[in-house]
Amino acid sequence: MPNFYHPDQIIRPEILALSAYHVPPATGMIKLDAMENPYPLPPVLREEIAQLTANAPVNRYPDASAASLKAALRQALSISDDMEILLGNGSDEIIQIIAMALARPGAVLISVEPAFVMFRMIAAFANIQYVGIPLKKDFSLDLETMLAAIAEHKPAVIFLAYPNNPTGNLFDSAAILSIIQATSGIVVVDEAYHAFADASFMDKLAQYPNLLLMRTLSKSGLAGLRLGLLIGRPEWLMQLEKVRLPYNIGIMTQLIAEKVLHHTAVLSEQAEAIKSERTIMSAFLGTIANIEVYPSDANFILFRIHAASQIFQALKKRKILIKNLDGTHPLLENCLRVTVGTPDENSQFCATFHTILSETV
Repeated sequence: MPNFYHPDQIIRPEILALSAYHVPPATGMIKLDAMENPYPLPPVLREEIAQLTANAPVNRYPDASAASLKAALRQALSISDDMEILLGNGSDEIIQIIAMALARPGAVLISVEPAFVMFRMIAAFANIQYVGIPLKKDFSLDLETMLAAIAEHKPAVIFLAYPNNPTGNLFDSAAILSIIQATSGIVVVDEAYHAFADASFMDKLAQYPNLLLMRTLSKSGLAGLRLGLLIGRPEWLMQLEKVRLPYNIGIMTQLIAEKVLHHTAVLSEQAEAIKSERTIMSAFLGTIANIEVYPSDANFILFRIHAASQIFQALKKRKILIKNLDGTHPLLENCLRVTVGTPDENSQFCATFHTILSETV
């Protein structure tokens, strides 16, 4: 019998050093921690989806190219015929595809910090060097430092979220264009929260050959389907397609997403409701003494408050789950992030939050 390897003998040390992405249990909680759309689809549309799925040939592999779904996405998102679409099992898989494809020896992936944690984690998975450039204290881009890092590291890829998660702000578009022009590598602008922001780089794709755009349907109300997409020039996406696993978009996702994309007015109405509630919640938080509320163009609000971790735990005890960012990055000290929920959920959060603060004063 051989002496069997222990995991730490054969798993890469950088993987051993990672902590797995933690998703806290939320059964019975008011769930305001994961930037989900809180509204279900209308009953009539749900009934149509039920009929679709009842007749779905689940014994067969799905369409590997998802041609019908791509056509629906192209129309719904006004994607130019000059651009190709690559689909992923959520945006996470698209980030992984890009990182794996570009992970030559010595290749560098740059992002900002704090940002979507998967940019850094997937760089480790793909064995590509990660460089994180801190944002300024107001969470704006530090353009001078970014340009210096580009000159030094000559990155293969730069990931920028627009709006940014977890801060919620839109970076200055002129600064992003300066970054695109300064690098020889590709720049991926992640527009996961596009539905809640009145800004996009979609109209810049034709102008900049090294620009790729990432979108997702998760924040718009279809998080359970896990559908992300990458939009860009054929010469890039043709190569990235080689890394995509076959049949990565299941038949249920294809059928349901296509059906919902023919009813985009529903999603737009829900996004407008979320934006209205965002304004109300921001105003409420802004009335509280000794709290710093950051402007948001996403479906969540970041705020800074003394003893944030204790407040997070007190909310959790009262069955309200938000995101505790205290300790995740120096710039996020004493920061909490709350997703905008339904009016009732938001009212309960605000009332409970107010009660907790009155008890701790």
